[in-house]
Amino acid sequence: MANRNLIALAFLVQVVLPGTTSQARAQAKKAPYPAMAPLNQYLMPDEKSEIALARSAAPASISDGCEVMVLGRTGYRTAVKGTKWVSA
Repeated sequence: MANRNLIALAFLVQVVLPGTTSQARAQAKKAPYPAMAPLNQYLMPDEKSEIALARSAAPASISDGCEVMVLGRTGYRTAVKGTKWVSA
């Protein structure tokens, strides 16, 4: 019986405990972004500025006919309907 207890103790020390201590250390690390910033910090001052910024991401030959979505208080919505479709 003592032999079984010794084996169980060895298993506990070698397998179970190292896993729990590394898990505890991982949980103790502080998250780089513990909370999302307020929505106002993500919103642009006006829709036209956001559309211009989105179109500036590609040459005019591509972006002029693309659909543009803007971020609002309830999520993203289509601000400009597109006439061009790009497929991968």
